[in-house]
Amino acid sequence: GLEYLFKKLIYASSTTWNWFSVRKLKRSRRYTNEGIIKLLEGDWKGAEKKVTRWANHHDMPLLCYLVASQAAHEQGNTAERDKYIELASQQDDSLLAVELTKAKQQISESNYEAAFDTLSSLKGSHPNNTAVLGLLKATYMQLKLWQPLLELTPKLAKNKLLTADEQSELEQKAQCGLLHDVAQQQGSEGLISHWNKLPRKQKQSSHLVSCFVKQLIARKADAEAFTVIKENIAKTGSNELYMLLPELNLADHHPVVVMLERAIGKDSNNAEAHSALAQFYLREQKWAEAQNHFEKALALRSNVSDYGYLSDALEKQNLTKAAHEVSRKALALVQPA
Repeated sequence: GLEYLFKKLIYASSTTWNWFSVRKLKRSRRYTNEGIIKLLEGDWKGAEKKVTRWANHHDMPLLCYLVASQAAHEQGNTAERDKYIELASQQDDSLLAVELTKAKQQISESNYEAAFDTLSSLKGSHPNNTAVLGLLKATYMQLKLWQPLLELTPKLAKNKLLTADEQSELEQKAQCGLLHDVAQQQGSEGLISHWNKLPRKQKQSSHLVSCFVKQLIARKADAEAFTVIKENIAKTGSNELYMLLPELNLADHHPVVVMLERAIGKDSNNAEAHSALAQFYLREQKWAEAQNHFEKALALRSNVSDYGYLSDALEKQNLTKAAHEVSRKALALVQPA
């Protein structure tokens, strides 16, 4: 009889304990859910309080600590944030969630070097994780790590984090950044050598050619820049490159002027060629010729700089009223309606 009573007592105790455990678990889950809602609503203090209150009774304390860490982070409380991250990291299978949370917090504080370190450790173990890839993209861009960004773009596209157009745009931006870095580190010779090694398709991009030319001009390799512009206009007919001609510092501008006059002879609707030629005439103090070509360029499209130059050309001819009218048009373009 005693044995029977003892067994009954043990059973009753375990049933009571189970009942309390289930009750605590349900309460913990309810508090955590309420805490997540508060986090989404921006009530950081309320969120932290809710999710930590019964965290040790939750069947997934990792979730509680990560939400608490984010809530503390939003309040600017770094000590508490890091304490919760440490508690989260002690849970089973927590590495990815913890490191992603850390990286997001580091990025939100513009601490990109720390984010780079955090994400680099995840890149090897989770190479196709879309959250990791997206954060790597943001970090590489901020740190101007152009080569790693170029290597990342196919993966971003494959995981549908970039459209084909966005991939092309990002690759051009990275290639442009790379040209700048090479120019700074190796000068114009290193820059030309780097350019010559690029695939033909990339060298056909007028945007990338513009980047290359701008870097050559910045390194005082203006003669080489003029050659690149001439060759690429002949190949592609890109009007974008005409706009770079006035930036050239050449001993003799005559070949550029001849080239622009020929371009306009072939296509009188080439606004960029009209504008570039007008700027050279302005330097040569040929005010009427400059006025004529600026007016032709502006008849084809609006441009604030051209309005400014035209105003100067008119002033030099004592056409003050017309100059003021042109300046007014330029201001209207700059100022929001």
